[in-house]
Amino acid sequence: MGRALITGASRGLGREFARQLAGRGHDVVLVARSAQALEELAAELSDTGVEAEILVADLAEPGDLERVAARLADDRSPVGLLVNNAGFGLGTGFTESEWADEQAALAVMVTAVARLSHAAARAMTPRGRGAILNVSSIAATLANSTYAAHKRWVVDFTQALAGELRGTGVTATVVMPGFVRTSFHDSEELRHMRDDYPAFTWLEAERVVADALRGVRRRDVVVVPSVGYRALAVAIGLVPGPLRRRALSGRRGLAESDR
Repeated sequence: MGRALITGASRGLGREFARQLAGRGHDVVLVARSAQALEELAAELSDTGVEAEILVADLAEPGDLERVAARLADDRSPVGLLVNNAGFGLGTGFTESEWADEQAALAVMVTAVARLSHAAARAMTPRGRGAILNVSSIAATLANSTYAAHKRWVVDFTQALAGELRGTGVTATVVMPGFVRTSFHDSEELRHMRDDYPAFTWLEAERVVADALRGVRRRDVVVVPSVGYRALAVAIGLVPGPLRRRALSGRRGLAESDR
């Protein structure tokens, strides 16, 4: 089987991507900031008989980002699937946040996605096969925070990349989950969201990851897990921009992943 590189692999959706891919026989390259969390996950995955490589990196740091890009460019043990999952929610408005935090969010959810997709696409296209999976969010439809803006960029970028890659044998897919039951909402800033939204709006990580990987296999460009969220995305698109922004002001950080 092929090899997948997963960013933000230490928890949440990233951890579930690693588990499902390893369960299907894929070797994995696990990328996150926590060496301990990655080592624990690698030990767990070793029971499936796959190779689990660890790459400790903070994608907000340019040097770390370039190390991950170099790994994607290494043809000695090629990566056939890139999962750009790393990300985080600030839980505050733009004027309330610290600029250093905004810079880090932009670096992880925009710059890193572009840089790693560039490295992966340049390595994969000469081989004539491969896939790039970018994790966005249903928040991309809301226009209510810088997080939503970053995730909107991921959607538009993936669609543009998919068009450019057409005919090369390499695909680009973006998944747009809604609320997912993971540790993402354990933070003090986002914990309240568990009580703010009804139980039926929350998805299980296993479902989101399975739908995303199915979309990659089908060569889909956009995947929105669950019928309910697909309907919501359509409905939000029908609401005029000014009304949507007014109604959704203060609702921030809908998706999840790890830096």
